[in-house]
Amino acid sequence: MNLTVFGIGYVGLVQAAVLAEVGHEVVCVDIDEAKVERLNQGLIPIFEPGLESLVKENHAAGRIRFTTDAAAAVKHGQIQMIAVGTPPGEDGSADLKYVLAVAEAIGREMDAPKIIVGKSTVPVGTCEKIKAKVAETLKARGREDLQFDVASNPEFLKEGSAVADCMRPDRIIVGTSSEDTEAVMRELYAPFNRNHEKMIVMDVRSAEFTKYAANCMLATKISFMNEMANLAEQLGADIEEVRKGIGSDPRIGYHFIYPGLGYGGSCFPKDVRALIKTAEGVKFDAKLLRAVEERNNAQKSVLFEKVDRYFQGNLKGKTFALWGLAFKPNTDDMREAPSRTLMEALWAAGAKVQAYDPEAMQECQAIYGMREDLLLCGTKEAAVRGADALLICTEWKNFRAPSFDALKDALTTPVIFDGRNLYDPKVIARYGIEYHSIGRMAA
Repeated sequence: MNLTVFGIGYVGLVQAAVLAEVGHEVVCVDIDEAKVERLNQGLIPIFEPGLESLVKENHAAGRIRFTTDAAAAVKHGQIQMIAVGTPPGEDGSADLKYVLAVAEAIGREMDAPKIIVGKSTVPVGTCEKIKAKVAETLKARGREDLQFDVASNPEFLKEGSAVADCMRPDRIIVGTSSEDTEAVMRELYAPFNRNHEKMIVMDVRSAEFTKYAANCMLATKISFMNEMANLAEQLGADIEEVRKGIGSDPRIGYHFIYPGLGYGGSCFPKDVRALIKTAEGVKFDAKLLRAVEERNNAQKSVLFEKVDRYFQGNLKGKTFALWGLAFKPNTDDMREAPSRTLMEALWAAGAKVQAYDPEAMQECQAIYGMREDLLLCGTKEAAVRGADALLICTEWKNFRAPSFDALKDALTTPVIFDGRNLYDPKVIARYGIEYHSIGRMAA
């Protein structure tokens, strides 16, 4: 099938590459000329396992192309997929200006029937706004005879495993009331729907809402577990044992119940705020969602509070090793990462940071630039050399089994503040290292 994807960000690029991999002819369009040029040269703007080879191979085969030419892109695809960003506005609501700009471009350039698919995460009712914008643009052209439909097809990708999530989706949500559109979407996703029926078809508004409901449910699990972790510390319980106990209940499960420093990234924070704003728009008091956000915001400061308390508020002039900058492993994404809250609090207190992350170093440099109180180190071992303590923000695999003897020798003060509960407190204690984690008593 011929498919056009507007937006070559995280969602658009991964989805486009995977659809090209199964044989569809995909044209990706973006207004960022530099990004398009880099992609045509085989330079991938984001780190995502498996994505680089997928894009390069399908680009070489001619199944995926990158362009800034909206007119040519619209003419190419029977399906027009909108995957542009919906950044939060100042009040937390989703900004739809890029989505509606694409809708206007499609209405301006289309010369044949089209199916317009909303892939971006958008508030309920956005597909109706897209439809109205396209119809308005066609009317201005005098081409009201051109037929089109607008469907919702939200994404459910996890950063760090997005390619696998696209290749083997656990569900494919399609919001449409048109049998013809449903048939086209079934053809588009047929290569991913062979093992068993994964496509769930519903009305457009329900599909739009499903995306927000899913992310907010997962965010709620994280915030709940962090609240339990904080309470466990006060009660002398071990949250890691509690996690195993409640996770064994199939009604709860083990996913998204790991205590830590809160959620970050491009989805959960933005989507929770956006759904709160949507609720306010219909005069509904979203008490639980507001509590989820409040707990998450507070959780990002927990590690700093432990450090500050340990050093009795005397952080000025001290140097802290920081392992992990990305908001989660297998990505270079630092959007709303807990590491940022921690570093900024340390700097405000007069401390210095020696940081290491396997993938997010360049992103950190882009965010903070050159600072005298930030040293980006080439290895995790270099980061701890001469530091007063080790702080862990991201659960990268190569942080899981360090040499604790070497850590003790490298640190000025043998103490670890672990925001991801990577280690067994009893094991750490045997090495003569003091260990502070989340939801467990200090060892």
